[in-house]
Amino acid sequence: MKNLLVRFLFISLLLGSLIGCASSPDADDPYAKSSVEDIYKDAKAALDDGNYESAIKLYEKLESRFPYGRYAERAQMEIIYAYYKDMDEDTAIIAADRFIKLHPNHPLVDYAYYMRGLASFNLSRSFFEKLFGQDKSERDPKMARQSFDYFTQLVKRYPHSKYVPDAVNRMKTLRDNLAQYEIHVASYYLRRGAYLAAANRGKYIIENYQATPAVSQALALMVRAYRKLDMPKLADDTYRILALNYPDDPETEKLKPAK
Repeated sequence: MKNLLVRFLFISLLLGSLIGCASSPDADDPYAKSSVEDIYKDAKAALDDGNYESAIKLYEKLESRFPYGRYAERAQMEIIYAYYKDMDEDTAIIAADRFIKLHPNHPLVDYAYYMRGLASFNLSRSFFEKLFGQDKSERDPKMARQSFDYFTQLVKRYPHSKYVPDAVNRMKTLRDNLAQYEIHVASYYLRRGAYLAAANRGKYIIENYQATPAVSQALALMVRAYRKLDMPKLADDTYRILALNYPDDPETEKLKPAK
C-alpha cells in the first residue's frame, strides 16, 4: 500500500511538472533557447523588411533576456526607428529619451536626438489636419514648440552631426508655422474687438519671428488695431515700417492712408 502511494505521488508530481512545462511562457516561444545574436539578426531583418511590429517585439524580447552588452544597445537604438515607422511617435520619443539617458556618450547618440525631434515633428500634424486638410498653422503649437526645442538641442550639442542640415530645415518650417499660428491668434483678437491684444500679439511676432512671412501680416494687423484704438501716431509709424519693408505687399496698398 505504501509503495502504491509513493508511486501515485511520483506520477502526480511528474504530470504536474509536464503540465507546468507545457503551459510555461517559454513553451510557445520559438526564441526561448536562441542566442542574443540570433534574436538580433531576426529583429534587424524584420526592421529592414518593414515589418516594424515584429521588429519591436524581437527588440523588446532581446533586451528583456539580454539587458546588457552591445546587442542590447543596438536594440535600444534601433527600436526608436521601429516605433517611429510603426507610427507610434509617442513611444519613439520615450525610447529616444531613454537611450539618451542610458548612453549620453554613445558615438551615435546624436541619432537619438534627431529621431526625438523627428517624431515630435510628425506629432505636430494634428488629427484634424490629417483628416480634413486643416491649415497646419492652426493646430495646437505645443508639439511644434517641443520639436523645435529637440532639434535645437541636437544642433547645439552636435553641430557637426550629419542630421543637423535636415534638423535646421525642419526648424525653419516649424518657426514659420509657429509665426503663422500667432497671426491666427492676433486675427482672432482683431475680429473680436480685442484691439490692444491684437496689437501686442503683432508686436510679439515682429520681436520673435523676424525673417518669416508672418512679419508683414503682423505689421498690417498692428496698423488696423492701432487705428481701431484711435492711436493715429502708432498707426502711422507702423504703416511707414510696413510700406518701407514691404512696398509690394497687397496689404500695404489697402492700408495706405487717405490723402
